[in-house]
Formats: sequence, C-alpha cells, structure tokens
Amino acid sequence: MSEEIKNEIKLPTGSQLVLSSSPHIKDSDSVRRIMYKVLLALLPACAAGIYFFGWRAALVMVLTMVFCVGVEALWCWLAKKPVCGTISDGSAAVTGLLLALNLPPNIPIWVCLIGAFLAIWLGKQVFGGIGNNPFNPALVARVGLLIALPALMTWWSPARGMSPTSEDAELWYSPSTIRAAKSVDTVTHATPLDAVSCATPLGVVSTTKKIMGKSIEAQENFAAVASNEQMVRYFLGCKAGCIGETSVLALLIGGVILVLCKLINWRVPVVFVGTVAVFTGIVNYFCPGVTPPPLFHILTGGLMLGAIFMATDMVTSPITSTGCIVFAFGCGIITSVIRIWGNYPEGVSFSILFMNALVPLIDRFCTVRPFGYVAKRG
Repeated sequence: MSEEIKNEIKLPTGSQLVLSSSPHIKDSDSVRRIMYKVLLALLPACAAGIYFFGWRAALVMVLTMVFCVGVEALWCWLAKKPVCGTISDGSAAVTGLLLALNLPPNIPIWVCLIGAFLAIWLGKQVFGGIGNNPFNPALVARVGLLIALPALMTWWSPARGMSPTSEDAELWYSPSTIRAAKSVDTVTHATPLDAVSCATPLGVVSTTKKIMGKSIEAQENFAAVASNEQMVRYFLGCKAGCIGETSVLALLIGGVILVLCKLINWRVPVVFVGTVAVFTGIVNYFCPGVTPPPLFHILTGGLMLGAIFMATDMVTSPITSTGCIVFAFGCGIITSVIRIWGNYPEGVSFSILFMNALVPLIDRFCTVRPFGYVAKRG
C-alpha cells in the first residue's frame, strides 16, 4: 500500500471508540411514554364500557387502577425500592386498566383489590418487576379470580339496549327474570328485580345442546344467537360480558392506534383472530350444529381484547416475527378448542397464559441467524 493511500485512511482513536453492550440502535420512546400511549389506545374501549354499562363500569376501572398503583407502591416500600420512580412509569396503571376491562361491570370492589394483589405481586413483582414477568399480569389475576370466585366472575349485567321485555329476551334472560320484568307496578313503575343478570353470547352457545351432522335442525341450532341482526349488535357492543370486551368497533380503533404508534406486532392479532376464524369455520362447515359461524366467534367474548391488547404484550410475547406467528397460532388453536369442547365458554385468557409459558422455547427455535453466521459442518 502506498504512503498516499495510507494517509487517506483515518481510523478512530481509542478515545473515540465506545465499548457498550447491545442494543446499539436505540429509540426515543421510554417505558412511561409507551404506557401512556397504551392508555390512550384503551380510551375507546373504556368509553364504550361506560356507555353500555354506566358509571359503575367507570368506578371499577378507576378503583382497579388505583389499587394496582397502590399495591405496587406497597411492594416497593416493603422491598426497599424507590417508590416514585417505579409507579411513575405507568405500567401499574396499564395493568389495572386491563384487569378492570376483564372484569364484569358489577363486580364487588373488594374483588378488584384482590385482583390488584394477584396482578402486581403474583403476576409481576415476584419475577423481578416490569420486563421480567413471563405471564401477562392482568390475565394472571383474571384467571385466578375466575377459578377462586366463579360465581362473581360470571355474573353478567345486561348492556344498554338489552331489556328483559324485548323480542329476543328469551336468549339472554331466564323465564323467571322475564316474568318478573313484565310484572311492573302500574303506579310506581317499579320492578321486583333488585339485580338482573343475563347470559353472554358464548354462554348461550355453551349451554346449547350440540347436534352432529348437517341436518336442517343442526343448521338452525345457533340461528337465533348468530343472526345478522345480532352480529351487528355484537360489533357495536350491545351484549353482556366484561367491561372491555363488548364493543369490537372500539377495540379496533385502539388496535389501529397501537399499530400506528408501532407498539405491537400486527401479526399477533391478525394470526390469532385468523386462526380462530379458520378453525371454527372448518368445524362449522362440517358440523354446523356444534359451533356457530366464525364471525360469531370473532365478534363475541374476549377474542378482540385479548388479541389486540393482551397477546401483544412486549414482555410476554416472542421477539421475532416468525415467533409471533407461532405464538398467535397456538393462542388461536387453544381458544377454539376450549370454546367448542371445553368446560369454560371462553378460552382466550387460558390460551394466552399457556402460550406465554412457551415463549422462551419459541424464541429459541425461531431466532434470526446472525449476519455472517456459518453453520459448522461435520
């Protein structure tokens, strides 16, 4: 090499080189900014929950968030960790709101407090805090409450527009509730019902006797609960269920916000929902009396809430795109199996937690080959 070329090559000096561990490409987003964006994306679902279930739903959301923040502050104080720095990142508030959206609107307040302890202490802090939890904290609390308090967790309040005196009341209400609702005092317009509960669409399907084959009776087995009119009501949110799972329209708006903010991998909700649609569609095609059409499964239950906001959790979902597809596919299969043949009418929470446990294994087998890597031979 000539002296002229050597003079043109200038290497950095030792003081200009910085030794650091990966990642070397950093983003301006912080944990606090990410959590506040998630809260923003959840606002449409919160507004829909308040509209369909009243201010009681707002009370559950606010108190559950306060309980989660307080429980995390208590843990930090007991563990001698900085309290303000931990709770100010907004992660406890997001966990609290997600937990509230997975609860019935008339749930007792003390159940929200127990759920906060389960979510923050059992689902998050025992593993080392944010970024170290293998399972979604809100789902840990929901499943724990569902197993421990099944009666309270399955007491569904009717949404706005669902009346015991409507034409389709027999789908959602028991005969005794309908008779009591019709016996209204003509002077005071009072009803003897102190608290009215009704069935969810998935609850109606789970209690309907399955009919094998493709007979006319089998094809009409779910005609009432899966009619076009009911599908429109499900999409808008006029159905019983948890606070946040009612309006599919509101959840889709929140999902668009998350995608535009680049906070989630779009493959997870698309593959999750798509897998449920294909699986239930195949079963419905061959045995229409066993399960309703796929559109029914998409618009009911917690599928959209779980696929958009729960399965896409940065900490508990795979890193690579291929891993996300495998993860979402497993969630969809498990959800469909539980909905069709399981003892529970809903399987979204169980499927996500089960696949959360497999994330390390998925990441191991779905890793991206490093640049320049050459496999060893022999």
